[in-house]
Amino acid sequence: MTAARATHADPAVERLWTGATVITAVRTVASLALCLVGLWQEELAWLVAGLATYWVGDMADGAWARLRDCETRIGAVVDMLCDRLNCAAFYLCFAALEHEMILPVAVYLAEFLVIDFFLSLAFLAWPIRSPNYFYEVDERIYRWNWSKPAKAVNSSLFAVLLLVTGWWALGLAIAIALTVLKCVSLRWLLQLGLPVPVRTAEPAGQPLR
Repeated sequence: MTAARATHADPAVERLWTGATVITAVRTVASLALCLVGLWQEELAWLVAGLATYWVGDMADGAWARLRDCETRIGAVVDMLCDRLNCAAFYLCFAALEHEMILPVAVYLAEFLVIDFFLSLAFLAWPIRSPNYFYEVDERIYRWNWSKPAKAVNSSLFAVLLLVTGWWALGLAIAIALTVLKCVSLRWLLQLGLPVPVRTAEPAGQPLR
């Protein structure tokens, strides 16, 4: 397989259901259910189990997609949406149990559900399979957002420190730092510009696509 084929989108293989999206669906439902049980039972252990299920499942669906060569743009978007559902479920339930965490959680969710989501969807403006290949568009934006260290910091560091230390002030500082980083990345993206598809003329009486 050539490098171009590995990273570039192929309309011929785009579909909703693949082995990877099945894993995404299963881990999403399982993680959500565990978090809701944790809230119902007021037991943090269930929430941690839900978070672990989300993280393990998120790694598994990506690994399966790459291993079985079934990475699709549809799958990438579904994965992002499910990530945010699982993330929101965990943090909202966590804040409901640990009220002092409401402020850092609110800042983090605003960053992850809005700014980071916009950045992540930007890959659709280029013919690549997912944000994991954004280095073909802009190395700097990729390095600070979707390289392995960047994804670990954005998705794992905040939760681990909140759970281990219980320090809301530290969590708030990290959430603010992540928000600043994402805003800087957004500025870089807007300076780069998002390509707009060219409209093609259609026969009379048919709408432009």
